[in-house]
Amino acid sequence: MSRIGKMPVPLPAGVQVQAAGDGSVVVKGPKGTLSRQFNSRMVLDVAEGQVEVKRPSDDKEFRALHGLTRSLLNNMVIGVSTGYKKVLEIEGVGYRATKDGNKLVLALGFSHPVPIEPLEGISFDVGQDTATRRPTITINGIDKETVGQQAAVIRKLRAPEPYKGKGIRYAGEIVRRKAGKSGKAGGKGGGKGKK
Repeated sequence: MSRIGKMPVPLPAGVQVQAAGDGSVVVKGPKGTLSRQFNSRMVLDVAEGQVEVKRPSDDKEFRALHGLTRSLLNNMVIGVSTGYKKVLEIEGVGYRATKDGNKLVLALGFSHPVPIEPLEGISFDVGQDTATRRPTITINGIDKETVGQQAAVIRKLRAPEPYKGKGIRYAGEIVRRKAGKSGKAGGKGGGKGKK
């Protein structure tokens, strides 16, 4: 039995789950509505205050789907009740982020600003980390996958480099640093020269 799959999904106040026989599930809550298509043979038992995910048999396919279905359903419930957010930090002289309407505009050392259109259901907040004084971008949404996808797209524009650590990183991400060149230019070396 899947340890994750057998745990019921608790439903907070104001969250409703509608499961159809074809595997489609709609979750409604205070933050919005999410829908997803699951395997039609997985059984979703919607009871008072919780949802149980049951598998039709112990075949390998359904054992694999059991925990996955429960996790995805739980993510939907959390999304419509409290929402998801990811925080990115910007490190580098002159690197900054501003908002233009619902768009995000980044200055990342290129010759031009980089505008970012939000994915569906995503909103941006721009601020500053109080401890490190770095500019921050907060990505908010109700779909966990979309929030993660948007964060990955923004981070990829200028991933942190290993020498000075400049770039966009996740809050709390540790960037492994490398040592620079140790020798001075023009020093005595073992190069070929006249004797």
